Amino acid sequence: MEKICALEGINPVDFFGVNNVYLKILKRYYPKLKIVSRGNDLTLIGDDEVIALFEHKLNQLIAYYHRYNTLNENIIEQILLEDPNLKPVTQGDEVLVHGNNGSKIKAKTINQQKLVTEANKHAMVFAVGPAGTGKTYTAIALAVRALKAKEVKRIVLTRPAVEAGENLGFLPGDMKDKLDPYMMPLYDALRDMIPPEKLIQMMEYGIIEIAPLAFMRGRTLDNAFVILDEAQNATVMQMKMFLTRMGQTAQFIVTGDMSQIDLPSKQRSGLSYALDALRGVEGIGVVRLNQNDVIRHPLVKKIIEAFERKEAFEKKDGSETLDKRH
Repeated sequence: MEKICALEGINPVDFFGVNNVYLKILKRYYPKLKIVSRGNDLTLIGDDEVIALFEHKLNQLIAYYHRYNTLNENIIEQILLEDPNLKPVTQGDEVLVHGNNGSKIKAKTINQQKLVTEANKHAMVFAVGPAGTGKTYTAIALAVRALKAKEVKRIVLTRPAVEAGENLGFLPGDMKDKLDPYMMPLYDALRDMIPPEKLIQMMEYGIIEIAPLAFMRGRTLDNAFVILDEAQNATVMQMKMFLTRMGQTAQFIVTGDMSQIDLPSKQRSGLSYALDALRGVEGIGVVRLNQNDVIRHPLVKKIIEAFERKEAFEKKDGSETLDKRH
């Protein structure tokens, strides 16, 4: 069956995106449907049932556009993903690395694939998003891939040693014993990708280094794949220090979650500062992940959404109370 849908009163560039980037998202979600755009007409070729399903979503997108006069990738995906049976066909079929249990580790969502794409294009990438979106795991997979392909000689993983709202007190043992609790998420990801004996050996020889952010001062990190995790807990000075450690042949990925800042209330997050300061700087990629990228238990996505609604309500309620006082 072939059907033409006329998009009346709509700017095709706004609706389909520059270089048809939004249209490409629609095509990924409907691989069995041939979708062709010509001006304000959208030609659909495929089974009647698939066309009917597509038209339903298309009408929702049109309604959103007419109401807010805008569209973006996140909104399109949120509307499409309201149907739990609808999943995108992404370019994430590329295996980044094979796990220890024989599993194929690859990008599982569109934004994770964007992280892979941006890392392939840029020497420095910021990946920002809530818990469970796979930003750290994907970054480490990229690092392990680069090491195995001999694109770099070592991997350096670092994060600020900031307690998440708790006072852990005195930790016994040597320096490694004291730091390991902070670095455990990085160890967990590496253990999925590198056999335990080999991982221990690589760490002993310095091929893989895991260290707190403070240990980066004064160094030049060259011929290395470097990941700064939990970057929202780096101070502005720490962030500047870290970013300027970059050597000629290094790859940097900075990951963080702006909703989980554990710094003192009067101290600005270095991640927030860097994203503002470096906006528009050529050679730096930025990927923003969201609830649609959560790949932990399905409840995690619902928890994130519930917390965000509560925080937005309290913020609005607080501002209205302040306005009444003035």
